Amino acid sequence: MEFIRCIEQRLEELDLRPSSAEQRFDLPADTIRNVLRSAANKDRKNAGPTLSKVKEICDALGLELYFGPPRSVPEDVTADRERFATVARYAASAAAGGGTINLDAEPVDHLAFSRDWLIKGGIQPEHCILITARGDSMAPAISDGDLVMIDRRKTEIQSGKVYVYNDPTDGTRVKRLEVIPGSAVIVRSDSHDQKSFPPEFHTGDAMNTISQNVLGEVIWSGHTWK
Repeated sequence: MEFIRCIEQRLEELDLRPSSAEQRFDLPADTIRNVLRSAANKDRKNAGPTLSKVKEICDALGLELYFGPPRSVPEDVTADRERFATVARYAASAAAGGGTINLDAEPVDHLAFSRDWLIKGGIQPEHCILITARGDSMAPAISDGDLVMIDRRKTEIQSGKVYVYNDPTDGTRVKRLEVIPGSAVIVRSDSHDQKSFPPEFHTGDAMNTISQNVLGEVIWSGHTWK
């Protein structure tokens, strides 16, 4: 079966066992292994994986699910035999002290990233966007003018990671968030100047406002040299 061969080849390219791939890409346990077992057992009574399951595996492993014409602009581009996937960049900004973001507009362009690099990081480009960071409160990790990639699937706060979120008072912000379960959300800046950028403690409704308005986790940034 061609689909099985594609899975096995892709796992070999990524140097991953099926169980490791399931963990890396947040797939339910046995998602890949059940498909491989079914093929190995040649179970004729089994109708095979559903289309939704095939798409789920393809999205995780960076395989294109395609049936035939018509096709739009390809998601992948190739250069020097290496495949690249594009991520949409928006004319939007997020800042440490205030900012705005409008994802209703069309992206201004797309940037290409190595598909293998994306897959190894568990990054699905179709769920990511690029915007510009403004301000210096997150330096040196993120400086004014840097591009940041946001994974819009990752909206549940994990303490210590950097997120972009909408604040009703300060607009769209890029901050490191910490959660004290049931008590508070702490908003932190990476700057060594903690006098200018002190930690912010949010409780009650203010805590919920942040957790319910996370746009996604920052998973990559590109530094702009000046």
